[in-house]
Amino acid sequence: MNPNLDPALDFQAGPESAVSALASRRDFLKRVGGGVIVFVTLGDWAFAQEAAQEAARPVSVRPGLPTDFNAFLRIGEDGRVTCFTGKIEMGQGPITSLPQMVAEELEVPLDSVDIIMGDTDLCPFDMGTWGSMTTRFFGPALRAAAAEAKAVLLELGSESLKVPVTQLTAQDGVIFDRQDNGRRITYGQLTKGQKIERHLTVKPSLKDVSQFKISGKPMLRRDAREKVTGKAQFAGDIRLPGMLYAKILRPPAHGAKLQSVDTAAARAVAGIQVVQEGDLVAVLHEQPDAAEKALEKIKAGFDVPPATVDDRTIFEHLLRVAPAPKVVTQGGDLAQGQAQAARSFETTYLNSYVAHAAIETHAALARIEGGKATVWVSTQNPFGAREEIARAIGFAIENVRVITPFVGGGFGGKTFNLQAVEAARLAKATGRPVQVMWSREEEFFHDTFRPAAVVKIRSGIDAAGKMAFWDYSVFCAGDRGAPHFYTIPHHRTAASGTFQGPPGLHPFGVGAWRAPGNNTNSFARESQIELMAAAAGIDPVEYRLQHLTDPRMIRVLKAAAERFGWTPAVSPSRRGYGVACGIDAGSYVATIAEAAVNTEQGTVQVKRVVCAQEMGVVINPAGAKIQMEGCITMGLGYALAEEVHFKGGAILDTNFDTYSLPRFSWVPKIESVLVEANDIPPQGGGEPAIVVMGAVVANAIADATGARLLQLPMTPDRIKAALKKV
Repeated sequence: MNPNLDPALDFQAGPESAVSALASRRDFLKRVGGGVIVFVTLGDWAFAQEAAQEAARPVSVRPGLPTDFNAFLRIGEDGRVTCFTGKIEMGQGPITSLPQMVAEELEVPLDSVDIIMGDTDLCPFDMGTWGSMTTRFFGPALRAAAAEAKAVLLELGSESLKVPVTQLTAQDGVIFDRQDNGRRITYGQLTKGQKIERHLTVKPSLKDVSQFKISGKPMLRRDAREKVTGKAQFAGDIRLPGMLYAKILRPPAHGAKLQSVDTAAARAVAGIQVVQEGDLVAVLHEQPDAAEKALEKIKAGFDVPPATVDDRTIFEHLLRVAPAPKVVTQGGDLAQGQAQAARSFETTYLNSYVAHAAIETHAALARIEGGKATVWVSTQNPFGAREEIARAIGFAIENVRVITPFVGGGFGGKTFNLQAVEAARLAKATGRPVQVMWSREEEFFHDTFRPAAVVKIRSGIDAAGKMAFWDYSVFCAGDRGAPHFYTIPHHRTAASGTFQGPPGLHPFGVGAWRAPGNNTNSFARESQIELMAAAAGIDPVEYRLQHLTDPRMIRVLKAAAERFGWTPAVSPSRRGYGVACGIDAGSYVATIAEAAVNTEQGTVQVKRVVCAQEMGVVINPAGAKIQMEGCITMGLGYALAEEVHFKGGAILDTNFDTYSLPRFSWVPKIESVLVEANDIPPQGGGEPAIVVMGAVVANAIADATGARLLQLPMTPDRIKAALKKV
């Protein structure tokens, strides 16, 4: 059974239990039974406000929301612990690391901790799972709840054993007297038959890293066996009695308007239901292939706007229509820096649109019974999905429940929930459960792409090769990762637009794509730094160290160079070595890559990648390294191949026959180095290692050939064109 679903609420348990409303704390307590329940008030979630600011998405608590319904933990009568989180599991590993944090503070075995994720009727409000913010922002609150629960249990133990709290200790779910180990009582014995509410009002004392016994230890992911064996349940795997599969009429291009539709032939197919509500035209059947065949019988006419931009002209368009720049950071005097420069460099960097291309397409199953909608959704944003669904079908928000099973990859692309809205609307229209699962073509069409963007850099070095000035402007990617971390006396960084728009800037939807904006900015910054180092005649590692004062960045760069076995040389050394540094989600990375270039074919084989990452306290080192390896592998895609071609609002890449992902043959030897920093709180680990992959591969190509690539992806044609300029 999917561990993301409460056993008592699993869809397999039947309609009555699955749709039972839990609109109040009383209902919640009744459902979960006896035990110690620890609550945290929404208004006290300072971390959520900080996270919202970083993600550029507002946190709003609207009237009617059960704002006192925020249980983080329950210690049950059997001694098992359940933690509740609005976060979801999409491969990044919180299903393991969050229970580690609970077990550590609560002093229980890890295998006694269960987790329920992304259920809007059971879990505390959460803004969404993105930005590598789960550990950084939700983790401290969860640890605090566990520490509070332990304090409550010690108080109960003191009352039961007639021993002062100061004389008691807890270990493996048992409280015992330090002076008499025979006097002990289990957590389950303390909670049996009681319903004990506690509200977190003061910050409890948390363990020091030196005291960790579970956190900080490498743990096998607890969802590994289910996913390897195929037992894991995703939204598209769920089946309900009487459910219908929906296939939906789609426009040929973004911006196209439906002018006419003839559904007569589809309606004539046995067993087919047709729903037409405005622009939503769908055919439904108990078999998905029957619905798909019926959809082909619909005749529709669309008004398609003329194409005014395509994947070749997009960059001129963006520069023409980008909003006014905003200064992100500045210092010194640019004019003075330019006067001091012995050599100046002016470079324009480009990156194309990139799809999320997650393994699982968007999927949802909706059921409406007894005035309540229950929707199983593949989403990064369960509470946002609940709002979207409620608004679309005219339900009060407390009458909509979203349950999030495992999510098969998101990368920022499952933030919005059109498929859930479609399923809910169709379930309401038909009176039966409806599943909507997008095809790969629909996924490419409705995806919000990583935006195409432009970065312009003017920089200079003095007679000694030191950086003299830095004038950096990024258009349409946002400022995440744009501020440099080098010592440059005269500098300015400005950003025009964000990774989300503004609306109308792009011919189709754009949005977050794994560390939004930082891949673009790190590519441009680290390419320019390498270009300057080569012009100064200084080894690229040494050049960076000469311009770094941040001890964290110095530490990771030295760690990467040591593991790689770096020997100094001026680029192009013809060795095919590239270097790049970056900061994301509070974590520092330094990556060194070795690549070989086939100059006749324009192809690149990345042979080895060493990535050093400093992310503060590491909760699960095994999980952290898996994330680093995933970032490096995925990063090869946007560096070398991934690019969305289009003409106006028509998407020309709608499957993997033309949109290339990294292949097994591309994967280099990967060495992940975790740099210890136990004096720093845990930072994000899901995205940092990906941000430098475009830059490190570009720098390796330049070192191997002398050719500087200025546009991502670095396709064979672009590589061959750059080689001709050398």
